[in-house]
Amino acid sequence: MAEFDGLFSSALRGLERVGPTHLRLVLDGRPQVEETTRDLVARETSCCSFFSFRLSPEGRHLILDIEVPAVHSRVLDGLVARANDQVAS
Repeated sequence: MAEFDGLFSSALRGLERVGPTHLRLVLDGRPQVEETTRDLVARETSCCSFFSFRLSPEGRHLILDIEVPAVHSRVLDGLVARANDQVAS
């Protein structure tokens, strides 16, 4: 979680709760942010295979879509809360 907090505090530009099981993050599009994000989501996927991550460039930003099965929506709730805390800081 600390690595997600670091990513959120340094690169998060916006977020949208698309649905109960889907979160969309807008990240800074710098190459080092993309590299860090790809590494983080690869490690998170190997640890918690219920996460589905999709990273795509959009203009000067990266869009990170995170989806979970309905049974794990509370895990996504926690991630949303952490991201919101960083946006508010």
